[in-house]
Amino acid sequence: MTNQTTKIKTLIIDDEPLALSLLRAKLSKFEKIDIIGECKNGREAIQSILDHTPDLIFLDIQMPGLNGLDVIQKIQTELMPLVIFATAFEQYALDAFDVNAVDYILKPLDDSHIKRAVERAIVRLQSQESNQETNQEKSKVIQAIHAINNRQTTHLPSHENKFVAAQDRKIVIKDGDEITLVKQDNIEWIDAAGDYCCLHAEGVTHIKRTTIREMLEELDADIFKRVHRSTIVNLKFITKVNPLPKGEYFLQLGENERVKVSRTYKDAIKDYLA
Repeated sequence: MTNQTTKIKTLIIDDEPLALSLLRAKLSKFEKIDIIGECKNGREAIQSILDHTPDLIFLDIQMPGLNGLDVIQKIQTELMPLVIFATAFEQYALDAFDVNAVDYILKPLDDSHIKRAVERAIVRLQSQESNQETNQEKSKVIQAIHAINNRQTTHLPSHENKFVAAQDRKIVIKDGDEITLVKQDNIEWIDAAGDYCCLHAEGVTHIKRTTIREMLEELDADIFKRVHRSTIVNLKFITKVNPLPKGEYFLQLGENERVKVSRTYKDAIKDYLA
């Protein structure tokens, strides 16, 4: 993917046409960068990432509708490309990015910042390829989001989690002083990113500090199945199954969500379809 001859498949995402044009012009100066597409909003970005599997994306944060951070939350961990955010955030937010090793370039776009970001991306992609590193992009961004929001998410005691799950079939999500109860029946799919899980329900992404193993223990095992190392789906939301090479699948969940099934976990879907 990132040897001396292969270029880095790159997607650029920004709701401002002038910003897209400027970024494309600046990135065209880098021989290693191959811009495979442009997106002007979050939904286009998600679809393009799933369709084209870029190695690298330059992603605007402040977009109407789904912003850049929303896009990251909705992309399956295993399909997450390397991310460089384009942002005009204040310093407190940039500090959170720095602490969690999240790359960014500041607006207005500066040549030296873009050069630094591209060079870092090349090194990181080469390192991932040579060391077969686990994809940590989503985990780092989720941790930065929590730092930006200045909220400390903690577990409720395990017996409280199990009581709620058993009695009401709800998942407890504690965010600072606020507690949200999410009905299991409304959860379409769940994506784990390190010590966090993103629960996608009714168009909203809820972030819970828990591992995928702990998450599985709370869920109804009859309808929730693990389909990838970091992904769980609610079987009731599957509307279409598209076979892929090498025994993998893409699952269509409702109208807008698409999740990849790995060979390791494909039997759960085969049994369900049978």
